[in-house]
Amino acid sequence: MRRERLIPIIVATGLFMENTDSTILATALPSIAADLNQDPVALKLALTAYIVSLAVFIPVSGWMADRFGSRTVFRAALGVFLAGSLCCAVSTTLAGFVGARFFQGMGGAMMVPVGRLVMLRSVPRSEFVSAMAWLTIPALVGPVLGPPLGGFITTYADWRWIFVINIPIGIVGIVLATLYLPEVREPERRPLDRVGFVLSGFGLALLMLGLSTGGRHLIPIEASIGAGLLGAVLIGLYVLHARRTAFPLLDLSLLRIPTLFNGLMGGFMFRIGVGASPFLLPLMLQLGFGLSPLHSGLLTFASAAGAMVMKGLASRILRLAGFRSVLTWNAFVAAAFMGSAGLFTPATPTLVMLAVLLVGGCFRSLEFTAINTIVYSEIPPERMSAATSLVGTSQQISLGAGVAFGGLALDAATRVRSGTDLTAGDFWPAFLLVALLSASAAFFFRRLDPDAGAEMAGRVRRVDAPSQQTQP
Repeated sequence: MRRERLIPIIVATGLFMENTDSTILATALPSIAADLNQDPVALKLALTAYIVSLAVFIPVSGWMADRFGSRTVFRAALGVFLAGSLCCAVSTTLAGFVGARFFQGMGGAMMVPVGRLVMLRSVPRSEFVSAMAWLTIPALVGPVLGPPLGGFITTYADWRWIFVINIPIGIVGIVLATLYLPEVREPERRPLDRVGFVLSGFGLALLMLGLSTGGRHLIPIEASIGAGLLGAVLIGLYVLHARRTAFPLLDLSLLRIPTLFNGLMGGFMFRIGVGASPFLLPLMLQLGFGLSPLHSGLLTFASAAGAMVMKGLASRILRLAGFRSVLTWNAFVAAAFMGSAGLFTPATPTLVMLAVLLVGGCFRSLEFTAINTIVYSEIPPERMSAATSLVGTSQQISLGAGVAFGGLALDAATRVRSGTDLTAGDFWPAFLLVALLSASAAFFFRRLDPDAGAEMAGRVRRVDAPSQQTQP
C-alpha cells in the first residue's frame, strides 16, 4: 500500500481510541455514576474535563511537532493517553476520575492534531478529500463498536474494563508510527508563546468549568459564574496579546481567510449539537426509558454506522454539488435529525429509532467531511501547523460547549417541573436547543464563495468566479 494511504490509517489509530473511548464512556455514564455515588448529570464533568484538556494543550501541538518531530510527539502522545486510561480504570472518586480524564486528554491533545498535521504536509491537495475518507473510515469503527461494546462491558462486567481495552490498540499504534510515520517538522521553528499559553489555557479551562458546573450545584453557583466570567476575561486578554506578538500560540490572523473563518465558525455551531448528542442520548435511553446499557448501546451505534456509509459517498457529493451548497443545506437536514431524537418516547418502535439515528448519522458525517476539508482549502503550507492548532482548539471547545449546554437544558427542564430525578420528558428541550444551535451553522456556510474548495473537491473552478479574498 502507498505511504500516502498508510499515513491516514496510522493517524486513525489515535482517532479510533479516542472515539471508541468517548462513545463507550457515554454509554457507561449511568453505571459509573452509580458506582461512584454521584448524580449521572454530574458525570458531564468527566466528559468536559477531557475536552478542556484538549482545548488547553492542542494549541501547543503544532509547536511541539515542529520542535521535536511529528513521529516523536505522536508516539509520546499515544503513551500519555494509555497512561491516562489506566488512571481512569483505577479511579474510585469523582475527583480522581475527572483528574484522570484530564490527564488522558493531554495525550489526546497531541495525538490527533499532530497526526492530522503529518497528513496535511504529506498528502497532495488533489488527494486530500480521499485521504480524509481513509482517515475517518477506520476511526469511525470506534463509534460503531463503542456503544454496544460499552453496553456489553457495563452490563456483564465492570465499567473499568472500558479503559483497559485501549492498551493493545495504543501499542499497535506506537509500533506502526515507528515503522511508517515520517518525522515531519518545519525547518524554521517558532518560539513558544508562553504568555499566550497561560492566558488561553486558563481562560478556556475556566470558561468551560463555569459552563459545565452550572445547574446542579456541583460547586456553588457563585463559583461557576465567577469561573466563567474570569475565563472570558482571560480569553479577551489573549486576543489583545495575540495582536501584539509576532508568534502567537493561536494565530488569529488566519481568520482573515474566508474559507477558514466561515468553516471554523459554522463548524463550531454545528459541533455543539454533535457534542451534546452522545451525552444526552444514552442518559435518555437508560434513565428516561429504562433500557439496559447494552440495549442503549445497540441503539446509539446506528448513528456511527450511518456515518460510515456516507464516508464512501462524501467525495462524490462534494464534487457534484460543491462545498457551499452541501454545507449550507446539509446543516439544516443534519440538525433536524439531531433534534428529532428528542421526540423519541418509551413507546417509539426500536426500528424507528434505529432508522432516525442511522440516516441522521449519514448527513452528520457528510457535514463533518466537508467542514474538515474546507477549512484547510486556502491555507499556505507554511501555515498548516498554526491552522491545525486553531481548528483543533475550536473543535474541542464546541464539543465541550455542547455537553455543557445539554446539561444546562436538562437541569432547567427538571427545575421547571420541580423534580429531582430525570424523566423521559426532560430531554426534548435539550435536543431542541442543540439542534437549533447546529442549524445556525448554515448562516456562515452560506457566506462561502460558490467555488470555495473547488480544487479539493475535484471541481473545475468557473472562469468568471471571483477569487477568494481575505476578510477585512
